[in-house]
Amino acid sequence: MRSQDSSGRVIGRRLITRRIRAIVAVALLMLTGTVTLAQMVPSLSGNENPMESKEAKPVPKWVVDDIRKMRNYPDQPPIIPHSIEGYQLTVNTNRCLSCHRRELTEGSGAPMISVTHYMTREGQMLADVSPRRYFCTACHVPQADAKPLVPNSFKDMSELGFKPAGSEQ
Repeated sequence: MRSQDSSGRVIGRRLITRRIRAIVAVALLMLTGTVTLAQMVPSLSGNENPMESKEAKPVPKWVVDDIRKMRNYPDQPPIIPHSIEGYQLTVNTNRCLSCHRRELTEGSGAPMISVTHYMTREGQMLADVSPRRYFCTACHVPQADAKPLVPNSFKDMSELGFKPAGSEQ
């Protein structure tokens, strides 16, 4: 059914034309905005022309000094300070647990995995590692001696001049 204006003319065709123009304008804005945004994001791969063959950079060396590193933020999973090359981590086998399991840390000297790894989502304690915490490398990673991909200007609260609670004299 077509609409008529006060003079009795059909305005349905004009309304459809306006809608099509509006849709085309929005599509053009989205396209140009996406292209502009893509040009602003820096490339992290280092290869300006992805179709060009380029020699790969050497794989960085793993930090394997067995020294525990300070965490960058609260609740950050600790990094793995040793090589895990060749470790088997499957549904049936987890080599990490041969040193870090609660019962085995005294003999291995490795730090015990957190008690949170023995809890369900609801906070109930389990006798063994929770299935959701079984695959260690989902959160814990070895540290490579590599330059960061993006600069980091993070400052800890202590660097900003804040003092711990109770330290006021």
